[in-house]
Amino acid sequence: MEITCCHHGAAVNDNFDAKAYLKTVSQQPGVYRMFDADDTIIYVGKARNLKKRLSNYFQKRPHDAKTVALVERIVKIETTVTHTETEALLLENNLIKALRPRYNIVFKDDKSYPYIYLSTQQAFPKLTFHRGAKRKEGRYFGPYPSSHSVRDTLQLLQKLFPVRQCKDSFYNNRSRPCLQYQIKRCTAPCVGFVTEEQYGEDVRHVEMFLSGKSQQVIDELAQKMERASDKMHFEEAALFRDQIINLRRMQETQHINSADEDVDVIAVTTRQQHACLQLFTIRQGRNLGNKSFFPKAQKDSDNSELLEAFLSQHYLQGDKVNAVNLPREIILSHDFANRDWFTDALSQLAGHAIKIKTSVRGDRASWLKMAVNNAELALQNRLSSQATLLQRFEALQKALKLDDMPERMECFDISHSHGEATVASCVVFDRNGPLKSDYRRFNIENITPGDDYAAMHQALMRRYKRLQDGEGKLPDILFIDGGKGQVTQARDVLEELSVHGVLIIGIAKGEGRKPGLETLLLATGAIAVTLPSDSAALHLIQHIRDEAHRFAITGHRARRGKKRTRSVLEDIPGLGPKRRQQLLRQFGGLQEVARAGVEDLAKVPGISKQLAQSVYDAFHIDNG
Repeated sequence: MEITCCHHGAAVNDNFDAKAYLKTVSQQPGVYRMFDADDTIIYVGKARNLKKRLSNYFQKRPHDAKTVALVERIVKIETTVTHTETEALLLENNLIKALRPRYNIVFKDDKSYPYIYLSTQQAFPKLTFHRGAKRKEGRYFGPYPSSHSVRDTLQLLQKLFPVRQCKDSFYNNRSRPCLQYQIKRCTAPCVGFVTEEQYGEDVRHVEMFLSGKSQQVIDELAQKMERASDKMHFEEAALFRDQIINLRRMQETQHINSADEDVDVIAVTTRQQHACLQLFTIRQGRNLGNKSFFPKAQKDSDNSELLEAFLSQHYLQGDKVNAVNLPREIILSHDFANRDWFTDALSQLAGHAIKIKTSVRGDRASWLKMAVNNAELALQNRLSSQATLLQRFEALQKALKLDDMPERMECFDISHSHGEATVASCVVFDRNGPLKSDYRRFNIENITPGDDYAAMHQALMRRYKRLQDGEGKLPDILFIDGGKGQVTQARDVLEELSVHGVLIIGIAKGEGRKPGLETLLLATGAIAVTLPSDSAALHLIQHIRDEAHRFAITGHRARRGKKRTRSVLEDIPGLGPKRRQQLLRQFGGLQEVARAGVEDLAKVPGISKQLAQSVYDAFHIDNG
């Protein structure tokens, strides 16, 4: 990029002579850098017309507090004139990322976004997490907004299609199947337990799914399930049914109908001088997940300014566009003054048309609404939880005399009615509060009704046995809603499973079961701890205990109230035997039909939007 550089000095301190300075400024496009008395760059900006843009800062008209504070600190301004407006945009982005000036909005710089890699050149391909240069032969799916979303997708794919996810060094040196085969997450191609043809079918389905063709996969699996059932191969049919159910559940999380869309949806919200941007990544019609950004910004930065800064830093890289992250369409919650400029620059750098929209309808409007809602929720959670929750974690660390502040805590509770329909709950908290995606319930079987010790033992064994199989994370603290007996069960289970490093604490109810009188029982045998009723640490413990209790009761009531009745589908007008069969086949059973939304139901051949609404209402309208 060829540029000319002009450096303009100015009076020191508060004696900056703006009028004299502006007479020397070019009217060409370029970038300006503002310095304070310490010769530190405090702001970097771009302009289509440098003179016109810089004049705005010094006009005698009302400015926001941020601009006033900035102008008061200026003692020198330097400009760099560029040949084109696009060069100005790129140079501004590079300088902001390199210098991180005080008055600019700065986002965390994600060096590269993660992908899912499929090694298609191998006889038995593998699926793995990938970040960085794409040098290996094979297919790359993404980019995903975060490593978490990649790992979630890989974990789901392991359940859907047992394609290996192990390293080649591990795969090439096996003489017997590993644990993944035992838990039905792999078909053990390493030891010849599956033919190349059979394995290739799973690989083909993985490629179809990651390419946004999950409905075609469901159709194929439904046909296979029906053929297996006709041949009375019921175990094989059940496997296909489970795959269909898991695929349908995955589709429910997508909220996307179009099969070939590449769109980014970006929403911003501000509150109490804090901001959150929410990015939803849609590739080939699949919602790959979302990510929250909490920028470092001045208190008076508005939504338009935040969005413009994000677009620049997210989509531009060096002197070119970041083609890896760039979709053909970007939908924004707010407009900004330089949108046309930015659109033209991106299109020029990408070599094809890029659309940036703020006014959308139909599916796009629903995507944008989803992004806005998530941005508002993320910011609300951050504001409400950060201050008080961190204080509570610090208080807990101090009360229990821990070397480090706990990062993850789990709590177990048991619920039943006189021994009937016993359910155990496990809730998880981290420093952001409840981590509901990691909550689990356990239907307790084969124990003496009312035996809470046996119920606790079974739930703990099932929970932490899964951790031994590579599912989930160990907590720093394990809370048990109960006394010495329940704590003993927890200690015995973890010892049996050789799980170490977890602090076990029982929460024994006080006199009259009144809140604030709880006693903490440590499995180490240390003296029981009683915290003051106004203790922030106790409030955190009560919160996680009450959440475990609520989650257990909800599960127990649902299990107890479950009834076996004839199919609700038989009472829906216009839904004859063939359509009922089609619904059950496509969703893998009545329970999954009941969970489906109207849009999902309407995708089934022969089911109109009106009939899909009737099916949905049959399962939901009585529940209010």
